[in-house]
Amino acid sequence: MPSTLILSSWKNYLALCKPKVVALIIFTAVVGMLLATPGLPPFQPLLLGTLGIGLAAASAAAINHFIDQKADSKMARTQDRPLPQGEISAQNVIIFALSLAAIAMFILTFGVNPLTATLTFLSLIGYAIIYTAFLKHATPQNIVIGGAAGAAPPVLGWCAITGSVHPHALLLFLIIFIWTPPHFWALAIAKREEYAKASIPMLPVTHGAEYTRLQVLLYTILLLIVTLLPYLTGMSGLIYLATTIPLNIGFLYFAIQMIITKEDRVAMKTFGFSIIYLTCIFSTLLIDHYFLL
Repeated sequence: MPSTLILSSWKNYLALCKPKVVALIIFTAVVGMLLATPGLPPFQPLLLGTLGIGLAAASAAAINHFIDQKADSKMARTQDRPLPQGEISAQNVIIFALSLAAIAMFILTFGVNPLTATLTFLSLIGYAIIYTAFLKHATPQNIVIGGAAGAAPPVLGWCAITGSVHPHALLLFLIIFIWTPPHFWALAIAKREEYAKASIPMLPVTHGAEYTRLQVLLYTILLLIVTLLPYLTGMSGLIYLATTIPLNIGFLYFAIQMIITKEDRVAMKTFGFSIIYLTCIFSTLLIDHYFLL
């Protein structure tokens, strides 16, 4: 019986970390690290940078759980989370989140470099506090403004290796920043009734699903342009270009289908494709980078 309780407890704490989201954050950060150097990066900043950035992301996720616990209890998508279910106390969540943040900052400051620690801390505050506590409930442009925090990981990864912020790292930031609205608004369209119930002013709640579908299409067109920049600036080559074009055509197809069908299931398919899309974009950047060595 005690072992079952311990297992259940750890599962709850793991859920607080949003492991799928953190995995994508770590992936884009590691890609930033690998792109920052012609060969393989030094082992210590690669390992400790990954660990520190991952722990900071997990801390931000746990703080998000704490701040959003009332809203989460009103939404079918989130009502099974540990806090709404009463499986973890709010006090323990804060202690857990702050502990992760402290460990992350220690690792990044003394094991990587102070600039990476500072930028990671600002990213944590941006997502956990500025976005979750204020922007999310204040404006339908919440995901656009707050997307800057979510777009930071490749910059953090690059900085972990070089100790500086390179224009190419900012291109990676820009790709995720522009990708975030069509990615998240597709989900928000499908779940707009839940967001309305929780009084969260997501764009489809305040401006309607039809308007939001148009915004998804416009941002997807902008994303197509932005994802060409690594090739146009010489950061990547033909392997990246040959992969990016069909990926963007696919994203445009889903965005157009959302407008034509007006079906929530298509919005959810678009949301799912957007995750595959970003993973493939960053994977191809990596393949192209090492193929050209």
